[in-house]
Amino acid sequence: MIELERKFVVAKPPPWLERTRMEPIDQAYLAVSGEWEFRVRRLGGRTVLTVKHGSGERRLEEEVEITEEQFDSLRPLADAAITKQRHYLNEGEVTIEVDVYEGSLDGLVVAEVEFDSQRAADSFEPPDWFGEEVTGDRRYANQQLAREGLPGRGDGRIRTSAR
Repeated sequence: MIELERKFVVAKPPPWLERTRMEPIDQAYLAVSGEWEFRVRRLGGRTVLTVKHGSGERRLEEEVEITEEQFDSLRPLADAAITKQRHYLNEGEVTIEVDVYEGSLDGLVVAEVEFDSQRAADSFEPPDWFGEEVTGDRRYANQQLAREGLPGRGDGRIRTSAR
């Protein structure tokens, strides 16, 4: 299946984000080589093995459901992992997924929007609270974030609010 998405860094998430539907994600990378990535993911109560190929706005993605036991046996084999909270927002005809990262990526918030056509992707007008578009910026690919951490920005951290 072809995945068609645009990705944005959210510098200041809207205060109502915490009231949206949310699921925790534990995502671990078993292998990354060139344009290929193999990962396992626990999303809420679902566990999957995913293979992705390509980069940028358009990528090949195949997911296979696996058991919790399979996830638990594969997860320790990963060389990099991320955890985050995914919030879901319905905005017109699209669903916006807002990922709030945890651990060493704490402070990073990214919004992703998947589309069913190139026309829809090209005509999408991001809401005002979206920040810089990073579609195709490899530094913001999840596997890169898991392996390399936050892209250099000033002191190396993106803050979501004053703490």
